[in-house]
Amino acid sequence: METNFVYTLSKPTNRTKEKHPAIFLMHGMGSNENDLPSIVEELKNDFYIFSLRGPLSQPPGYSFFTIERIGLPHQEPFTKVLKEIQDFIQEAKDHFEIDENGIYLLGFSQGAILSQSLALILGKQIAGIVSLSGYLPELVESMEQSPMNGLRVFIAHGEQDQIIPFSWSERSKQYFEEKGAEVSYHTYQGGHFLTQEVVNKILEFFKNA
Repeated sequence: METNFVYTLSKPTNRTKEKHPAIFLMHGMGSNENDLPSIVEELKNDFYIFSLRGPLSQPPGYSFFTIERIGLPHQEPFTKVLKEIQDFIQEAKDHFEIDENGIYLLGFSQGAILSQSLALILGKQIAGIVSLSGYLPELVESMEQSPMNGLRVFIAHGEQDQIIPFSWSERSKQYFEEKGAEVSYHTYQGGHFLTQEVVNKILEFFKNA
């Protein structure tokens, strides 16, 4: 693949199907491509699992974009990385036997912000997203959007999140429901992190695809 992204790839081991669905993972600020694959480890027999590293240095790891403040990404790097991720997905589709009707995005924090944003842009070109502790930036709402009727959207957010306000997840839930998406909304006692209960629900979400 021709891409500027550093990434990891787990290929499906189940050879009974010609094509397989794919999950594209995007980590949070200061993390890296090794952070999220363990969440979907149980799915590796049946899914391509790509985990992208953010292109910007953000010690102790990386980020996908810079921000003016929480809730307000800098528009230029944000728009740029949205395009680069779309190009990466297309490259993956061109190079691997990926089921075009089974493309999912999963992200935590910055990755969740990107997942929600790409859901608006791509709509039914993808099967669904998993957004963990994220939000939908207002600047995306002014971009060209695609129909989202039937798009599967999984949103989970800790009620004590000290980084991204919990109420922002409620706003995302309402927004996607109004656009016709099939929203699965999960809240939990906790901060800006995942619980095992949420991980279990994520696995159920994919197994019921």
